[in-house]
Parts: sequence; structure tokens; C-alpha cells
Amino acid sequence: MAHLLKFTERGIYCPAGDFYIDPWLPVTRAFITHAHSDHARQGMGCYISTPITAALMKARISEDISVTALNYGEKLTINGVSVSLHPAGHIPGSAQIRIEKNGYVAVVSGDYKTEPDGLSIPIEPIRCHEFVSECTFGLPIFRWKPSEISIQEITDWWMTNQSQNKNSVLIAYALGKAQRLLNDLAGDGRIVVHGSIYRMNEILKHAGLPIASCEKISELNNRVKDKSLLVLAPPSAIGSTWIRRFSPFSLGIVSGWMAIRGIRRRRAADAGFVISDHADWDGLIQVIRCTGAEKVYLTHGYSDPIARYLTEIGIQAEPVQSQFYGEGEDLEVREPKVDT
Repeated sequence: MAHLLKFTERGIYCPAGDFYIDPWLPVTRAFITHAHSDHARQGMGCYISTPITAALMKARISEDISVTALNYGEKLTINGVSVSLHPAGHIPGSAQIRIEKNGYVAVVSGDYKTEPDGLSIPIEPIRCHEFVSECTFGLPIFRWKPSEISIQEITDWWMTNQSQNKNSVLIAYALGKAQRLLNDLAGDGRIVVHGSIYRMNEILKHAGLPIASCEKISELNNRVKDKSLLVLAPPSAIGSTWIRRFSPFSLGIVSGWMAIRGIRRRRAADAGFVISDHADWDGLIQVIRCTGAEKVYLTHGYSDPIARYLTEIGIQAEPVQSQFYGEGEDLEVREPKVDT
């Protein structure tokens, strides 16, 4: 890979600055785009991230890790290379990594989305020469409707379950999506959350973010008598003995993958709702165009189809291998086969 970026067995590397971005194996210095586990891994000598991501990593990895926090737009110079972090809109604290040397600019976006969620600072597309983009949902079939529509669908489902004397168990990733849902659904009834979600809530509250109040599930009696609850839980709860305490219940899953028929059935869900913290097809193309990049590198997701499309419209694009998996972790799927 020419210029500032190189893909190696340890991850995305900047030789001029001698640092990595979201490496998947231990390195001495790592810039981290956000705190999801496929991008923020244990074993790094030093982590560099936004303050919110730093707090989340200390909670998720270890309080003992060495972390340098940079505010958005603040520059750090390493070996003559200028590095700064800029909003990605993915989850709270998420950032794009801007790298510059002698007027040449590369940007590693991590994960991103274009729809505001009320918690994350919206993405700021950055002009650059090289751009590394995710493409988790890099097919034209992935076009998100406004999230307000999906939130209303969830509310209607919850109300229907209440009328049938059933709890509503809603599956969402514990960091980012769960807080987004909690804020959007607050006021419609009694919401309780899994301990892993509650823990993330407290960290984000401490960082000054407006997270709606809720109850922690462990504070409930072992046998739940209220049959009108909305229970927010992570994907690991599906099929567990833990979830049975809410019976009878209806199971709903919130994910971009719910746009594909068949995944909901495979996960034995009663309902599926399309809300994603990743850009859809239009969002990906919009951001990539706005960068003006001469070369685009495409990681995790449907990289081949979007690379072909970008090449057809005159943008040099190349799929690259990575160990990122985007929203795939939510449902234990990796790029479901879709006819293209």
C-alpha cells in the first residue's frame, strides 16, 4: 500500500509514524477509533483515543491500560506525522483517525453512520488522499428508513405484547445501540436493562451524556411478576437460561441485518427491527464521495460489490482483509450470503 498506510498481519499501520490503527494483535502504540471489541483489543502498549473511548476501554479491557486521550481536532505529532481524531457518528466517542505528512492526508474511518442518534457527534467527512472505509452494509439492498419509523414499530410491538400479558425482550448491542434505544423509548413504559448495558450507561452518564434512567435487571426479584416490561439485553442473552425469568415474553432483535429475510427466523425472533449504527449503502457512497479520496480501501463487509461500484464511477477502490466484523457480532453472523 503506497503513501501513508499499510495493511499488515497486525493491522493497519502507518510506517512513517510507526503506529497502528485498531490493530488486532498487540503493538506498542495504537490509535483506537471506538470501544467495540473488534476495534479495541487488549494487549497494546499504549492506546490513544477520545476521552469517552478511553473511559469505555478501561471498563471493558482493564483499568490498568495506558491510555492517552485526545479531544476531537486536537493534534498529536509523532515522527513528523500529524494525527488528529474527528467524529465518526458511529457510537459515543467514536472517531476517524486523520493522518498527515507533508500535505498528504490519509483517513481511517473505523465504523461510521450518517444518521444522527442524539448521543454521538455526527460524522464529519474529511478531505483526504487515502480513505479506509468499512462496508458492513455495502449492498444497495441496505437502505435504512428513518429511525423514527422503526422506533414506532418497536413501541407498537411492545404495546401489543402488553395487551397479551407478555414481556418484551429487545436484543441490541450493549454499547451504543442500547443507549440509543433507551433514550428513544423512554416514557413509553417500564424499561429494565441487562447488567452489561447498565454498566455502559453509567460510564456514558459520567462522561456527561444524557442517558435515560432505567432499572438494572439484577435489582428485580428473581421471579418477574410484571408482564409489561421492556427488557433491553445483549445478543448473548438469546437462548440463555437467564432470559427465561421473563416468560412469557416476545423476542425482538434490533439490527441492520433484520433487513434480510431469514436471519430473524434463524435467531428464533418474534420480531425484527431495522436500526443500525453503521452507514447504509447511500451513506457509504455519500461519505466516500465527500472525502474526495484518490484511493479507497474497503474493509469488513460487502467489500467486493462496493469496490466494483466505486471503480465504475471513477473512484479507485480496493478490498482489503481485516479482522473487523462490524454489526456481525450482534447476531453472530459474518456477512450473510446475499444474491447480488
